Amino acid sequence: DTLLSMRAIKTIQEKNGEPGCNRYVISQCNSALNVMEVFGLLLLSGWEKRSLKVDIVPLFETVDDLEQSAEIMEMLFSDDTYREHIRFRNNSQTIMVGFSDGTKDGGYLMANFSIYIAKKELTAIGKKYSIDIIFFDGRGGPPARGGGKTHKFYASMGKDISNKQIQLTIQGQTISSAFGNTDAAQFNMEQLITAGITNKVFSSKQDSLTAEGEILFKQISRISLEKYLALKNNDHLIGYLLNITPIRYYSETNIASRPANRSAIEDFSLKDLRAIPFVGAWSQVKQNVTGYYGVGTALKRMEANDKWDDLVLFYKNSVFFKTLIDNCEMSMQKCFFPLTKVLSKDPEFSEIWNDIHDEFQLTKQYILRLSGHEDLMVDYPVEQLSISMREKIVLPITTIQQYALSELRTVNNTPVKPGVLEKLIIRCSFGIINAGRNSA
Repeated sequence: DTLLSMRAIKTIQEKNGEPGCNRYVISQCNSALNVMEVFGLLLLSGWEKRSLKVDIVPLFETVDDLEQSAEIMEMLFSDDTYREHIRFRNNSQTIMVGFSDGTKDGGYLMANFSIYIAKKELTAIGKKYSIDIIFFDGRGGPPARGGGKTHKFYASMGKDISNKQIQLTIQGQTISSAFGNTDAAQFNMEQLITAGITNKVFSSKQDSLTAEGEILFKQISRISLEKYLALKNNDHLIGYLLNITPIRYYSETNIASRPANRSAIEDFSLKDLRAIPFVGAWSQVKQNVTGYYGVGTALKRMEANDKWDDLVLFYKNSVFFKTLIDNCEMSMQKCFFPLTKVLSKDPEFSEIWNDIHDEFQLTKQYILRLSGHEDLMVDYPVEQLSISMREKIVLPITTIQQYALSELRTVNNTPVKPGVLEKLIIRCSFGIINAGRNSA
């Protein structure tokens, strides 16, 4: 199948020209060998080295892969065979980074920190070998998947990260809202163009992350990672996801291009679970764990270590860090814990529910102290009102879905047949997903 798809690229180019299809993205790339395997398979598919009009694009997703990404690319750039291919491709290398799996793997702060550092190191490697690095961001609509204030994110990159182009994925859930009509499309494109210009013109004056800021960011990211991993490794988390969230029915909504899980549901594991349903499941129960969890614990620990004043200064001076916090506020604004409060006394799931709720409250408390505001998203009153209106519309649907999930957990005591309840859960998912666009 792989060889046939590679031959199909050749056929497409023969009929439509190179722009018809000229990139091969390697999902979960974790070695230089992965890239060279694709290079070799392309040659086996009928291409010649000197006429291989395909860019091989490694996609670095997990925290570990991001940490190794610069080392992997340097190994490739120092290889004579691959370097010759790069020269043929105008000394340009496209590299994709995935926010969704990074967040699922390491939590909100660590994912964003890992991506920033990876981009900085990859830019330096590109300069060392005189190769243009073009970053292709796998960003979703919600902050937990790299979305949120996209234009501010790009405007805050600074001079240490390659900004020759802005390339990002726009998932089906957000295409209609961002580019569905002329006015919306023009506005969003202008925002991205302005971000690129702003970064180019002002990057020398506006380092988004100074050396001191990078140290602070690393510290809070590592603390938040510890907290997030404790939740991920909780023995009850799998049961919580399968029974409290609609994750086992996610594939039935038929909105994704791929299965929700890489293995059968009876072999369910976090490793095999794809990032979109993971984020979406938290969104549908209005807990949005992937958009804030661990942030409050990290800020509190930094205060205990006499670093609070440094953090406040960092927040005021770094557009990059402030944008991350703004996006975190957006995720929290879409939470609604009364929906599942009954779980606070559940014999099996109360520990996890209370832990998530406590972390939400702690994060909200410390973010408001950091910003000096009395409420979340005060800097964005229009978006704040928009979210409030949308959540009021969605709340009845999420309530019905939670009722169905609750009845399924006690199916022996309910007169409603399981099949009816399952259809109710799936039908509710349609409305929640469309209204919220996986809005964690």
